[in-house]
Amino acid sequence: MIKLEQLRKYMKSLYDNDKKNKTIQVRGKTLDDALREAAIQLGLPIKKIEYEIIKKGTKKVLGMGGGEWELIAYAAAQDVDGKDIFEEEIAFDMNIRSEYLEQAKNKDGKISVRLQPDGVFLKVTKPVGNGKKATVASAKNLIMRRNIAGYDEALVDKVVRYADNKYVKIANYEYNPAQDPVMLVSIADMEMKAYLVLQSPGPGGADLAAETIKGYLNNNRVMFGIKDDVLKSLEENPVYNEEILVAEGQKQVNGSDAKIVFNFNTDHSTIILKEKNGRVDFKDLNLIENVVAGQQLAKKIPPERGKEGQTVTGKTLPAKPGKNISIGVGKNVKLSEDGTTAISEINGQVILLNGKLNVEPVYTVPGDVNLHTGNILFLGTVIVRGNVEDGFSVKAAGNIEVMGNVGKAMLDAEGDVIVHQGVLGKNEGKVKCGKNIYAKFIEHAYIEAENNVIVTDGILHSYVDSNKKIICQGRRASIVGGRLRAAEEINAKNLGSVAGAETILEVGYDPKSKEKLIELQSQNEVFSKELEEIERNVNTLENLKKVQKALPEEKEKYLTELNEKRMKILSEMKEIKNQIDEIKHHLASLKVKGKISASERVFPGVKIYLKDVMDKVRVEQKSVTYILEGKRIRMTKYEPVEGEFLRRR
Repeated sequence: MIKLEQLRKYMKSLYDNDKKNKTIQVRGKTLDDALREAAIQLGLPIKKIEYEIIKKGTKKVLGMGGGEWELIAYAAAQDVDGKDIFEEEIAFDMNIRSEYLEQAKNKDGKISVRLQPDGVFLKVTKPVGNGKKATVASAKNLIMRRNIAGYDEALVDKVVRYADNKYVKIANYEYNPAQDPVMLVSIADMEMKAYLVLQSPGPGGADLAAETIKGYLNNNRVMFGIKDDVLKSLEENPVYNEEILVAEGQKQVNGSDAKIVFNFNTDHSTIILKEKNGRVDFKDLNLIENVVAGQQLAKKIPPERGKEGQTVTGKTLPAKPGKNISIGVGKNVKLSEDGTTAISEINGQVILLNGKLNVEPVYTVPGDVNLHTGNILFLGTVIVRGNVEDGFSVKAAGNIEVMGNVGKAMLDAEGDVIVHQGVLGKNEGKVKCGKNIYAKFIEHAYIEAENNVIVTDGILHSYVDSNKKIICQGRRASIVGGRLRAAEEINAKNLGSVAGAETILEVGYDPKSKEKLIELQSQNEVFSKELEEIERNVNTLENLKKVQKALPEEKEKYLTELNEKRMKILSEMKEIKNQIDEIKHHLASLKVKGKISASERVFPGVKIYLKDVMDKVRVEQKSVTYILEGKRIRMTKYEPVEGEFLRRR
């Protein structure tokens, strides 16, 4: 929007230019002829000429009559840069960004005229990019506006032609110091700003230099924040009778307060769900903030001192320093020596409570593990006050203790797993631990324990592996169905059932090693069959090559590929054989012989494995222990479990 003040300035500039501009009256047979004549007389291109039509020409009729065009012509109103003043105001007010970007690349040549005590000086600069060159006519027009007479026109032509951005003296004038511009400075906005007003010079007065203006400001208490670029602009293109901001103070900047940056999520009011295979997993809620010993929990960013300010008169404006705070630490958290970093002393869950950091070694679920809690992953001990529902998992670097039941879920602990009720795996539930598993009962589940599996009521149709002992002792303790493997001992009240459910019991070896052995042997068998097929094809192609002396290119390539694949399989089979030999050696070196015991009965249908020897129970046995003597399984009197294994709950 064009403001009223801008319009006034524009109209005034037109009026001033009209007074200064040379006006001529021209004639021509056509409008173009009249404008060409005006251009010659004014020394300007036609596009920079404005005109008024006094009389329109008329056409001849039958070769007779006709009249000429009459015009009053004068130079178009322009500023010293050769740009239309009003157009420039409009462009500036509308803030046409693209236009200014273009102007930054392309600048017209510039003309400056200065009146100094020792004469009149002219300076012309070259254009930038696609900008227009300054013209002699524009230079002369500007000189005329400054009411300069008797200047050296030839020298003006030369200065415009060279455009070397240097002031060249083009005329003398009678200098009158009394007519120099008068300067008035005002200090405002609590001494944060200084404004300068220059009054137009009188006849014989000289333009002011930037250094002169600066000296005047200094003498009038303006010492700081002087805008040198503004003073330079006033030197090149003086602006008279307007208030110009020539100095600006610097406000003080208060220092920022110290703040603490936490290296974990402190806001659990919103939950970020993750996708797995294109589906949102509502079980992985990540509500626990796990940390490890030595981990940085938080860091303090120190307060800033702040930056002093200064008024234009040089007064200092003091800044307030930022406030300091300290990191609050609670249990199992320590501060670094400089007090800027909080460090966890243990593995566990970090909690921000009442402004203090605490690391808890135990995470307690007050109810069930379900959609409200999501899956649990914790670098310490987990206590579940309720049940672990189907489809959820609990993983802990310490122990896992469940007060209720465990359904078709996944439990994985580096320590013990204690289930106060039972595990109802529904043929998919799995429990793993790095130490012992304690449960009331286990049904249709997969169990792996690095040490012992201790059950009070029974193990039904489950797959149980233990690197030490499987103990099932209690009033109703029975092992029925499934497959149980232990390195040292399997001991229960009853083994098998009256119905004759197949129950496989294996002891005397490392279950994981034997499972790995079976896996490797199966893999080796697959490779053997594949190798047999490859060798058959290789033999066929080689025999064909002997008969035909040479094979077609495709078959020769296929033969090469087969040989490469054979070498690769042979290499892999060699590696598998080495692993098989190592595991067999490990199993053979185990000193433990192992035993299987039942304090009451062993039912028909139970298969007993002691190392590599197998025996199937065909007749019910009572209070018996099975041991290995040589290559034969022998029954002896029942041997009770050594040591205290039943956990009190």
